[in-house]
Amino acid sequence: MPASPPIRPRGRKRANGEGSIYQRADGLWVAAITGTDGRRQRFYARTRTEVGRRLTEALQRRDLGETSRAGRDTVATYLTGWLDALAGTVKPATVEKYRRDVRLHVLPYIGRLALSRLTPQRLQHLYGELAEAGLSAMSIKHVHAAVHKALEQAMRWGKVPRNVADLVDPPQAARPEMRTLTLEQVRVLLRAALGDPLEALYVLAVTTGMRRGELLALRWADVDIPGQALAVTGTLQRVKDRGLVRVEPKTARSRRRILLTPTAIAALRRHQGAQAAERLKAADWWKDQGLVFCSALGTPLEAGNVLRRSFHPLLTRAGLPSIRFHDLRHTAATVMLGRGVHPKIASEMLGHATVGITLDTYSHVTETMQRTAMEQIEAALGEG
Repeated sequence: MPASPPIRPRGRKRANGEGSIYQRADGLWVAAITGTDGRRQRFYARTRTEVGRRLTEALQRRDLGETSRAGRDTVATYLTGWLDALAGTVKPATVEKYRRDVRLHVLPYIGRLALSRLTPQRLQHLYGELAEAGLSAMSIKHVHAAVHKALEQAMRWGKVPRNVADLVDPPQAARPEMRTLTLEQVRVLLRAALGDPLEALYVLAVTTGMRRGELLALRWADVDIPGQALAVTGTLQRVKDRGLVRVEPKTARSRRRILLTPTAIAALRRHQGAQAAERLKAADWWKDQGLVFCSALGTPLEAGNVLRRSFHPLLTRAGLPSIRFHDLRHTAATVMLGRGVHPKIASEMLGHATVGITLDTYSHVTETMQRTAMEQIEAALGEG
């Protein structure tokens, strides 16, 4: 059966040089224009209004003498330009992560492919190749996220008619095993940490559920000891060519105020006194950045050093199982929910974007909460 001809919209016929707009049989709107280099350039959109806007912008660029490159981009040239344009719009660490994923896992496989020839099948094949090369499902999922974001922008720029990543399923990444400490193990940990240079770090981790990057970025200006609270205003990340950098929190909800326990306040007071002594000892070499947790010179702490030199040895001394630092955050959340803290309050303390994330992440605790609720209902009914 022959293909249906494109459906052309009614209205004034465009003059030569104004470009053309028409609708394809599949409903997609197309605008076409001849660039200053004589090449035909096409833009795609789901609505006539959107494709008309892109055509107007293209006409303006052409009138300014810009040369059309539509259809000539390879995946490599497009992604390189996209990454350059991305700088300044997202966190530096995010740009570096996208660059690394693109350089290592995309360009060696499909970099020479014309962007216009990238299909869902080729993208799915790429993920299969990466899996065969030994890349984990989680890493492939991160590659997919970068490609999807890049192609979404390519569609908005009129370089491709659709985001083929929408039609591809990355492998399902298994959720990392969550290992939490019991209340008794938390007590053992804190007793072992007493007097440790980073005692306050561990106390805050298990009483507030703050992320490691948030703890290492904490400043004294964010701590209100009289008010027994602190504000989460940043996170520490490593950025290529810049080293450790304090950046904005993960999400808008990550910027939050957290009330502190008396145990945490006492640990912070001891830590503040110890740091003042370190500052005097370092004298002229101290580089004051106002950090609560810092090196002997006042500079940010390397997360890897904290794990190797302090956290893992602490677990060994305490006779506790080997866990990730992030599991202290899970421990705090589990303790809160298990002791009856409302999920909305726990979600706000943890800095989750929604309470749904909290309930989904800690579903093993919510089952216990439901059982407790049923026992309370049964007890209330029996009171009559």
